Amino acid sequence: MQQHLYEPVHEEFRDLCREFLAREAVPYHDRWEAEGIVDRDVWRKAGVAGLLGTDVDPAYGGGGQRDFRFNAVLAEEVVAAGCSGLGFSLHNDVVAPYLTELTTEEQRRRWLPGFCSGDLVTAIAMSEPGAGSDLAGVRTTAVRDGDHWVLDGQKTFITNGEQADLVVVVAKTAPGQGAHGVSLIAVESGTPGFTRGRRLAKVGLKGNDTAELFFDGCRVPAANLLGTENHGFYHLMANLPRERLGIAVAAVAAAERLLAITLDYARGREAFGRPIGSFQHNRFLLAELDTEVTIARTFVNHCVAEFNAGRLTVVDAAKAKWWTTELQNRVADRCLQLHGGYGYMLEYPVAKAWLDGRVQTIYGGTTEIMKEIIGRGLDL
Repeated sequence: MQQHLYEPVHEEFRDLCREFLAREAVPYHDRWEAEGIVDRDVWRKAGVAGLLGTDVDPAYGGGGQRDFRFNAVLAEEVVAAGCSGLGFSLHNDVVAPYLTELTTEEQRRRWLPGFCSGDLVTAIAMSEPGAGSDLAGVRTTAVRDGDHWVLDGQKTFITNGEQADLVVVVAKTAPGQGAHGVSLIAVESGTPGFTRGRRLAKVGLKGNDTAELFFDGCRVPAANLLGTENHGFYHLMANLPRERLGIAVAAVAAAERLLAITLDYARGREAFGRPIGSFQHNRFLLAELDTEVTIARTFVNHCVAEFNAGRLTVVDAAKAKWWTTELQNRVADRCLQLHGGYGYMLEYPVAKAWLDGRVQTIYGGTTEIMKEIIGRGLDL
C-alpha cells in the first residue's frame, strides 16, 4: 500500500541513518549485547552525524527540525538494523521535550549542546520498585533546603541509566498532595548522594543498559527544577503522548521487519516437497498479519501527522501504543512459529526480535493502562 507520510528530505535522512548504523552499530552490536551496554563513543558519533537533538534549536547545536518524522525515521532504521541496544529514541523522543520546553535559558545553554553532541546522555526516572504506571504513587521525595533540593528514594528499570549524565527524576515535593505534589528535577552525574545500582538482566534488549538508581541525601541545586514546582504530573501527562507515539512507530517497524523476514523464509523453506508458504493455513496466516500490519502502519502514520499538527490526543496516542505493541508481539509469536525449530535459535533474527519486543506492551504505560485511558474517554 502506498504511504504518503515521508518527503524526499526524510528519505535522505533515512539514508544517513542507515549508513551510520551499518558503519557504527551493526558490526559491534553482538559484542554490546554480550557486555550489556553499548560503547559510549557511539553516542558521540551519532551526535557528529546529526542524529541527536534533531528538533533542538540550532543555537544549542540541534537540527532545528520540529518535525517528528525525523524521529520516526531514526526509530524505524534502528529497528530495521536490529540495533536494539541503542537508547537514541529514549534520548530524542522522551527526554528532549523536557529539556526544550520546560527549561530556563541557563538550563538550555548548560545541557542542550551536550545533548545534541552525544557528550551528555540522558534518562528519565519514573518507575520505582513499588510504582510503575501509577506515577502518583512514587515515593522518592525532594525536600527544599535553602538553595538545594534533597532527594531520597530509589528508581528502577531506568533505560540509559548506567551511562546517563543527566537524569530527569520524578519526585514528590508535596507528599500530601498526591499527583498534585510531584515535580521534575534534573540530577547530574557525580552529584553527591546519587549512585547507580546493578545493571539489570533483562529478557531482551540485552545491549541497552537498564539500571537501578539510588538517591540518599542527594543535594541537587534548586536551579535544576524543570518546569513548575508541584506541576510535574501535568508535565508528564503532556509529554507521554509523544513517548507513546515513538513506541508505536518502533512497534510497526518491528512488525514490518518480522513479516518481511518470515515471508522470505516461507518462500524458501520447504516441507513435504513444497514451500511452507504455499500451504493454505500458512498463506492465510501471513495474509492476516500483512493486513493488520498495513492497517497499523496507516494509523501510526496518521498519528505522526496529527502530532506534527499539534492535534494528537492522549486517547489516540494510547490507542496507537497498545494496539501496535500487542500486534508486534503477535506477529513475532506467529513468525517464530512459522520458522519452526530455527525460530527458537538466537542466531535467527526472529528469535531475538521476539525477545526484544516483549517489553513494548509494558513500558511507556502498560496495555491495561492504555485501555483505561481510552475507556475514560467513552463517557461510560
